[in-house]
Amino acid sequence: MNLRLDTDVCRLFGIRYPLFLAGMAGGPGTAELAAAVSEAGGLGFLGAAYMEPEAIREAIRAIRAKTGAPFGVNLFTVSLTDRNDGVEAVQGRLDAIRDRLGIERAGAAPVRTPDRFEEQVQVVLDERVPVISTAFGLLPERLAARAREAGMRIVAMATTVREAMLAEQAGCDAVVAQGAEAGGHRGTFELDEHPMGAAVGTFALVPQIADRVRIPVIAAGGIMDGRGLVAALALGAQGAQLGTRFLTAAESGAQAAYRKALLGSTEESTVITKAFSGRPARGIRNAFVREWEAGGLEPLPFPTQNTATRDIRGAAAKQGNAEYLSLWAGQGTRMLTDGQRAADIVAEIVGQARAMLG
Repeated sequence: MNLRLDTDVCRLFGIRYPLFLAGMAGGPGTAELAAAVSEAGGLGFLGAAYMEPEAIREAIRAIRAKTGAPFGVNLFTVSLTDRNDGVEAVQGRLDAIRDRLGIERAGAAPVRTPDRFEEQVQVVLDERVPVISTAFGLLPERLAARAREAGMRIVAMATTVREAMLAEQAGCDAVVAQGAEAGGHRGTFELDEHPMGAAVGTFALVPQIADRVRIPVIAAGGIMDGRGLVAALALGAQGAQLGTRFLTAAESGAQAAYRKALLGSTEESTVITKAFSGRPARGIRNAFVREWEAGGLEPLPFPTQNTATRDIRGAAAKQGNAEYLSLWAGQGTRMLTDGQRAADIVAEIVGQARAMLG
């Protein structure tokens, strides 16, 4: 097998190295981090799912001010229609946590989440971002057609072979094969079949997807260094996507309490939970997760649960209290480094991979 770092992904996306930064929404994935990864030769992504449209525009322009290299924006394609059945019981449970944090109770008021997806995509189109990627599903065809007309590349996240085949049929330029080891939200399209998200491991998922699609496959989940990158290439991937590895980078937006929890965690620390957002996501098991599980309540669906818990997460961040933050992380946290520059992380990974490939 003749493995090399100059893969089809590099030519397709105009990058030096087959390394993608995961689109980490909610704070860690800053414009500075995305720009640093792109400038270092990878493909940086802005995790923009929770951002206001104009904030996305500002972040895109901030990235462009720091690098002329290609980059991308990642969005969630799930419907943002709130479902408030059971909100009184859920808010009652959350109010007990709010009391501990010293913040105002929510009571039984309905939860309202603004749906800005169309506006978010419009900003990405207006700004002619080189790459748009999606989680939870595919970009609607009418929007995908506009992206292609603008010369943009389209990437989708998949957690099963079937999802990857649907991405190819929809005209995606590449697919991210997200193994169960990956931190953050599972990209599973339909939760009816997989209520906790499809949980196929990276080593099992990547070769099966690579055997069944013609578009490039990007491996994700548990990849933290050059060894993981080479393993991904050996399995048939054309590159690797890393998120957790960059959470403690100097340019990351992760709060100090979050970083400390990450650096103190192990491969056994994470669980897949719906407690924070209503969708399955892998993160460090903390007091919030334990208390929610002990309560025996089903969370509200996404995005309603996510909106309902936002004030708790915000208060915990201000108080530096990691026990009530959503500590998204994959299973490779023992390989994290503290405060390393993103460019140095990229160089280290590429150096290791080159040494292994001779």
